Amino acid sequence: MYDIRRVEELIARWENGERSAEMRKVRNEVFDVLTLRTLYKLMEQKYIVRLENVISTGKEANVFRAVDPSGEYVAVKIYRVETSEFRHMWKYLDGDPRFFRVKRNRRSIIRVWAKKEYKNLEACFRAGASVPYPIISRDNVLVMEFVGENGIPAPRLKDVTPDDVDGFVDTLLDSLGRMYFRAGIVHADLSEYNILIRQDRPVIIDLGQGVPWEHPMSLEFFRRDIERLRAMLSDLGKEYTVKELLTILETRGKGDG
Repeated sequence: MYDIRRVEELIARWENGERSAEMRKVRNEVFDVLTLRTLYKLMEQKYIVRLENVISTGKEANVFRAVDPSGEYVAVKIYRVETSEFRHMWKYLDGDPRFFRVKRNRRSIIRVWAKKEYKNLEACFRAGASVPYPIISRDNVLVMEFVGENGIPAPRLKDVTPDDVDGFVDTLLDSLGRMYFRAGIVHADLSEYNILIRQDRPVIIDLGQGVPWEHPMSLEFFRRDIERLRAMLSDLGKEYTVKELLTILETRGKGDG
């Protein structure tokens, strides 16, 4: 567990040049000294009071459960600076009109990537899509809504089948329609790994690679999303043609509801 005193202590030990086994473990958990300073600022400003256990780990980021000043759980996503595949990230950044003159060094790209996920979540949330509510992005850290119950993270669609398949699919198509055609964001990495199931309804996550329609590769990413969506729905016993899905998504996204 990391509270503000613990983070302050680790910063001091890091700056004093300590390279003990404990400090190596801290580094392996994605906490370099700049990340620790970012967490310290977020704690100072009362966005979080403590960081608890890891919810998920990936090549690009670790997600932690944290607690805010009101005692509610939030999720804290910390992008890896040293090991993230930032060259892979560049194709999703290059051509995004919201971000230009991005320095092509690792830390700058990771910082913009976290900001990009925040903006994508914000746009989708405002459009009524079922995504985590974004709270703040700072440097390589993103604080957002915790998706789960009683501190237990919601499972992925990859691991669990919803009880109410019809209701789940209906909500998923509505959310994706709002994402694509109301928020104007293409997810660009849609899969059963990036959809959580909360109270038998979908929550779409991992929008860091999401791009607006103005991006030069948006149509290619969109086609890939649709093919993956067809496969996911087929696994749930729901068969759609591409034309049927496009009609449904556009109708949902451009509707008045």
